[in-house]
Amino acid sequence: MKPTAPSSTDNSPGRGTLRPDCAHCFALCCTAFGFARSADFAIDKPPATPCANLAADFSCTIHDRLRPRGFTGCTVFDCFGAGQAVSQRLFHGVSWRDNPDSAAGMFAAFRVLRQLHEMLWLLGQAAVRAYGPDTAGDVRHLAGAVRKVADSGLEDLLAADVESLHRRVGETLRVVSEEARAGYFGKESTHGGYSTPSRRASLEAGADLAGADLRGIPLCGADLRGACLIAADLRGADLTATDLLGADLRDARLDGADLAGALFLTQPQVSAARGSGSTSLPAGLEQPSHWVASPPAQAPTARRKRLDRRDC
Repeated sequence: MKPTAPSSTDNSPGRGTLRPDCAHCFALCCTAFGFARSADFAIDKPPATPCANLAADFSCTIHDRLRPRGFTGCTVFDCFGAGQAVSQRLFHGVSWRDNPDSAAGMFAAFRVLRQLHEMLWLLGQAAVRAYGPDTAGDVRHLAGAVRKVADSGLEDLLAADVESLHRRVGETLRVVSEEARAGYFGKESTHGGYSTPSRRASLEAGADLAGADLRGIPLCGADLRGACLIAADLRGADLTATDLLGADLRDARLDGADLAGALFLTQPQVSAARGSGSTSLPAGLEQPSHWVASPPAQAPTARRKRLDRRDC
């Protein structure tokens, strides 16, 4: 996905200030973080150093060839808008090249703010999925607390207790997830023969489902938080109210899958997976450019009405 300038009128989760705007960033994702040579990166790069492919104008010299050149990891990264916020708001548009003394603080701020912006993205999703007024109020209150830290000055940002916010956000998302999933997965399914407790138990938070064939298995309301779904076959799956927070979707097959109602899905997860034009995504997420282009599949009428939980 090639980031574009944020829209000031689009308030969908992940848009606006939470969307990357590389034109106003000093390539912080290409400098602040380090990576080791692997299937995702063709070279080793220590943290706080420029990538060998970084141009003088902060553009990538192999942007249109990242995947064939062995830099898949770059194509799935998303800063949630932290890059331009650090570059322009906290450092007033003066780059680390123009002021080398600012590099350490700029890179540290980027690492912190990216985490906070991702929390805001997830809380934005939680805000539209919370059922109870108390839970919705908790989400709004916590989002305000995270936003206050994210909008603070450099000194306060670097001193923030990010781990504590992580824990609070994680617990709030768990409550929202339980509310959203209630009634989907707590009873015996009559679909696809998937009713035995032993098979249902394998669909749980943190489950190792790498390479699993999950086609035809009812997944509505499943808790797959933190699950390993590397190269899993989810073609045609209905993932309505499925908690995918932190799930590893690298090379997962999503052709024809319906993720429009999935919980806590992010752009990096989508970009790491394999899909096509027939894959339905939540508002605010985009189909990656490396996905196979194909006309969207026409969903059966019964499936389009699946917002009634009894249809799952």
